[in-house]
Amino acid sequence: MSSPRQVVDALLRCQPAERVALRESPWADTISAWVQQGYPTRKMFKQAGEERWNPVDGRMVPVETAGEYDEPVPAWEHFGFDMVGVGPAFDIMPLRGYEALEAETDEWTIKRNGAGAALKYWKHKSGTPEHIDFQMTSREIWERDYRPHLLELDPLRVDIEKGIESLTTAREAGVWTHYGHMFVWELMRQSMGDVTLYESVLLDPAWVQDYNRVYTDFYKAHYTLMFDKIGVPDGIWMYEDLGYKNGLFASPRVFRDLIFPYYRELIDFWHGYDLPVVLHTCGSTKEAMPLIVDVGFDALNPMERKALGNDPFVYAEEYGDRLAFVGGLDARILETNDPDYIGQEVAAYIDGMKERGASLVFCTDHSVSPNTQYASYLHAVRVYREHMMY
Repeated sequence: MSSPRQVVDALLRCQPAERVALRESPWADTISAWVQQGYPTRKMFKQAGEERWNPVDGRMVPVETAGEYDEPVPAWEHFGFDMVGVGPAFDIMPLRGYEALEAETDEWTIKRNGAGAALKYWKHKSGTPEHIDFQMTSREIWERDYRPHLLELDPLRVDIEKGIESLTTAREAGVWTHYGHMFVWELMRQSMGDVTLYESVLLDPAWVQDYNRVYTDFYKAHYTLMFDKIGVPDGIWMYEDLGYKNGLFASPRVFRDLIFPYYRELIDFWHGYDLPVVLHTCGSTKEAMPLIVDVGFDALNPMERKALGNDPFVYAEEYGDRLAFVGGLDARILETNDPDYIGQEVAAYIDGMKERGASLVFCTDHSVSPNTQYASYLHAVRVYREHMMY
């Protein structure tokens, strides 16, 4: 029997594997809700000044008094996931370690990041931040205030000790490990904002290219540091939401000319370490599929089913010889909390992908929300195990 690490490695290289692999990403507030429904916890000793799990919303909060605190068993351990992110999430903002609180209520906060962008976050539930305000509104501001901070390797951006601990723990468990970050498209959206970004791809594409050039070199330098000081994982995830429900955020031509050349360069860099690369992109993916395959991505996630044109069966038929697939089960199926329906749909999806010869890592097309009951997800995993063998 192959180890989880061996299974995922074979799948992402589109080689024969014994079984479909398993992963998932429940939200923090989902785990918090599940704890109330029987999800296991464990006692962990925490020193004052460290962080502990808050059972109210699943967030981490500062420890004021040293002692033992409950925290959920990590989902990858409890459910037996085959893929595990081990970080380390190095600081990618131009101004390292910068965060300014702009406004706060009982429900949300607005924080300004190290690229000058103010984003609104929920306090007690998961979700993507709302874009509020941006200071990087011109090429001149980028060149004066932010670009100079990204030109040199900065080891203080990386928590090497934490990275070693995380990678070692997962490696000892025999799972497939990965580092992961957003890249230039998501970074521009969280740095200059959508309006400036979309204007610039038309009016000043040289700025977009310079931004991407600086960040590509920045990433290569810091990933080299992590590989040298922490270790080389089994693969990489790139988080870049390229689309929304009804299409791509920009035309395929814009992506081809201004964005994907930098994807290719970074993928080639990672491939130089023999690391498969997974692209995570929410929204409609259909129009970008030829570009995704051409630049060398090894796997696609999550194939959001409610977005236009995302049909994993079609993707498997058209690209399955060059691309593995991570995700694709409509998360709304689990939210019905109907065991018969969940079992039927999980089995149909896994069997349908296997019939098409797809290299599949089973999970949903989006993070699992608190609308899914713990028992429902356990049932989905049981059905997966009944159908996982190729």
